[in-house]
Amino acid sequence: MRELLTKLEQASGLDRVGDRLQRAVQGTLRPQRVRDFLHGVWLGHPLHPAMVQVPVGAWISAAVVDLMPGQRRAATALVGVGTLSALPAAVAGLNDWAALSRDQRRIGLVHAAANTIGVTLYAGSLAARLNGRHNMGRALAYLGLSAASAGAYLGGHLAYKQGAQVSQSISELHLVSEGWHPLGDMSSLPQRQLLTREIDDVSVILYRHGDDVTVMLERCPHQSGPLGEGEVQEIDGHACVVCPWHGSTFRLNGGEVVHGPSGNDQVVLPTRVVNGRLEARLP
Repeated sequence: MRELLTKLEQASGLDRVGDRLQRAVQGTLRPQRVRDFLHGVWLGHPLHPAMVQVPVGAWISAAVVDLMPGQRRAATALVGVGTLSALPAAVAGLNDWAALSRDQRRIGLVHAAANTIGVTLYAGSLAARLNGRHNMGRALAYLGLSAASAGAYLGGHLAYKQGAQVSQSISELHLVSEGWHPLGDMSSLPQRQLLTREIDDVSVILYRHGDDVTVMLERCPHQSGPLGEGEVQEIDGHACVVCPWHGSTFRLNGGEVVHGPSGNDQVVLPTRVVNGRLEARLP
């Protein structure tokens, strides 16, 4: 299985389909507000993995109920709930997928294909049940669960092995030692300019606004883009840094994500000033 997944990651032949689908998704989900909603910006957490709990839970419950006598109506309802709720979950997943790197998109494309087969089989199962063909409905549902399970396995590989939509900056936080770390004299920090410093070889950005200084991890949570090379913009009265790679935007006074594709907030370190010197530590 590992060998197969490695081959899929390197299968450049998938790019022809993947690149076209990516353009179609980005062209369809064009408004920034829509993309941010689907990325889970408002939630501070990727939305797609939360949404898939509904279809997965309904389909697994239907598989159990199908083994019990006299539960045809309950099984039909569960299959219907799972099939209908899979559609918005798929839209959120496609929105996340379109912002991934190419090797991640290859696995994601096969993940989407497996889930599409699963949803199609469940739709057939629902139609068969509503027409009184319950044995056919059960058979199609178990085939659909098999396809959806394969898709879930690929989704796990995408998240846990390839790091898709997982905060890329959090691992750097674990490299910072305990205690306060000096970052320089306050008098040397210019107003409203991004500066890059290091704490235990971990890159952080500094942004001074009056007497307040933000110290934030420099690597973007989305794909490790260099926030230190980003642009500072004012959005809704807040100074924000925009990642130069994919446009993820974070408030400099708290680290909250403002625009995706990141669905995660950025880590901001607590600070203090001692004898005119700025210091920061782990949260």
